[in-house]
Order: sequence, then C-alpha cells, then structure tokens
Amino acid sequence: MTLAGNELPVLTEKRGPIRVITLNRPQRRNAIDLPLRHALADRLEEATADSSVRVIVLTGAGAGFCAGGDISTMRRMGEAESRPRTEAAQRVVRAIWQGGKPVIAAVEGAAFGAGVSLALACDRVVAAADAVFSTAFTGVGLAGDMGIFASLPARVGVAKARELMLLPTRLTGAEAATIGLVDAVVDSGAALTSALADAERMALAPPLAVAALKKMFARWPNDPMSVLDQEVDNQVKLFDSEDFAEGVSAFHEKRTPVFRGK
Repeated sequence: MTLAGNELPVLTEKRGPIRVITLNRPQRRNAIDLPLRHALADRLEEATADSSVRVIVLTGAGAGFCAGGDISTMRRMGEAESRPRTEAAQRVVRAIWQGGKPVIAAVEGAAFGAGVSLALACDRVVAAADAVFSTAFTGVGLAGDMGIFASLPARVGVAKARELMLLPTRLTGAEAATIGLVDAVVDSGAALTSALADAERMALAPPLAVAALKKMFARWPNDPMSVLDQEVDNQVKLFDSEDFAEGVSAFHEKRTPVFRGK
C-alpha cells in the first residue's frame, strides 16, 4: 500500500495504471464519518491528478463495501455544522464525476444509504451475488445525498428510483442486476478481482477520449451537479429536524422510529 497503516480511513494501492482505493473502517463496516469523507475525496483527487493512473477501483476493507453514513457520529445539528458535513460528502462525488477517469465500484457485503450512493456514483458497479443494497436514508429521517437523485434514476428509471427511496428494501447483488442497479454480478469474494479485470481493459483506452466520454455522460440528460447542490440544501434542513433526531435515537435504541413531520 502506498499509504500504510490500519488507522488510516482510506488506503490506496497502485497496480500499474490502476489505483485501488479502499475504505478502511472495517470495524464500522466502512461507515462514512467526516475524516473518511475528506480522506476519500483527497485520494480520488490525487488519483485523478496522477497522469500514470488510467482507472480507479473503489472497494471496502473487510466483509462489506460501505454501511452508509456513520450514525454513531450523527445527532441533530444546525446548518453551520451540517452544511460542511454534507458538502464534504458531495466533494467525493464531484471528484468521481468530474475526474475524467473511469471509476469502478467493487461491492462485497453491505452497501446501505450513502454506501449505495457512493457505488452508483461510479462508472461501473461490480457486485457479489450475495451483496446487499438498500437506500435506507428515510430510516433516519434523511432524503439522500452523494448524487443518488441523479445516479439512481439514471440506472433504474424514475419510477423505480422513487419506489426504492420511498419503500426501501434490501436487494441482493443478483436482484440488483435484474433492475440495472449494478452492471455485473460475480461470485462472493470475486468482486475486486472482476473489477480489476475490467479496469485493465479500460486502462488500454485513449485517456483523452475517455475523459471526453465521461464529460458527455455527466451532461446527459441534465446537469447532475445541480442535483448535488439541491441534495445539500435538503439534507441541511433535515439534519435540524425532530424527525432526524428521532431516527438516530431509534437506531441506537434498536426500535422502529416514529416520525412526526417536525
């Protein structure tokens, strides 16, 4: 690893023209706290700026990809605290969408909430057949961020995206593939190997053409960057709601939340 040490929230490994970036909080199922958001954005931006890197592969340490936002670090908060927190998450997605290099998600185990958003923000998603996907945002009184309102409908259509957000359910990797949520399904434990094989093929493509390709897809059918801005505004308001406080309390107390629209 070019960045050594288990204490680091994100690890990187250079494999020729491929940069592997690994979320490294396995004890928290790679849940996203503020240090991980900043570190992940830094590593993505560094890989994008490195001319020797042609493709980025994003994965998680341990048994899961990403369990979403780290609820143990969440509480009701005002805009002064919640806006920088949410914008730090959007910085990760901007790095993926604006970077000009293909990013492949290799998903094993859980991809919940922001973990789904992170995977879907990538150009290709390779998932283990027994991986588990769930939007999960409304369970803690939030609407969703990290580009999910652009990436999810682009993959599954607006009607199905609305269903998945309003009626969150758990989909296996195999089930996710049937609706277009993921691009490829492989045996358990093989997601990274398969993603690396795809990355090797992508690394042979002309870099300038690939950058132009990514730029064009980012503009279709409308500008997803405006979605990121609106997601921030929505999440900032929701972080300071009684429903969000109730959702976090219910999670810690292992009970069903009772939302009152306050």
